Amino acid sequence: MKLEEFNRAPREQAIAVLRPCVDIARWCDDVVDARPFGSVDELAASAASAATPFTDDEIEAALAHHPRIGDRAEGASAEASLSRAEQAGLGDLDAVQRALRDGNLAYEERFGRVFLIRAAGRSADEILSSLRARLQHDDDTEQEIVAEQLRQIALLRLRGAIAS
Repeated sequence: MKLEEFNRAPREQAIAVLRPCVDIARWCDDVVDARPFGSVDELAASAASAATPFTDDEIEAALAHHPRIGDRAEGASAEASLSRAEQAGLGDLDAVQRALRDGNLAYEERFGRVFLIRAAGRSADEILSSLRARLQHDDDTEQEIVAEQLRQIALLRLRGAIAS
């Protein structure tokens, strides 16, 4: 969608464009309520500070839509398609994919949620290294990192959804 169209779109249509970026209602509302934007950069800056900070409940609800790193999201939804594209750099993996799967399970056991990282532009080895490092964090530190990763993913997706 073009920025001009997004600025003019009815509220529910604009929110529907944002939901695949991150399905946090308060974030979508804050971004839509800040319209109109003069540029995609202005939109991204507003989106970066929208709904700050995300609440624990908002983060957990948003994570319910994210597949494990290394698992390919299935289905035809916009979010599944975005996830597959973001993880395209992982390619076909053997040992690394098994290590990611094991790391995901360890992370889920430790923190009670899926491991979240902005995968776009990162190699499987980088992601695995980050996963292993993050397993050493305490709950509060990890919660802050997850919120920031969620925000980065939302902004990346937003820039893909809204063009100049």
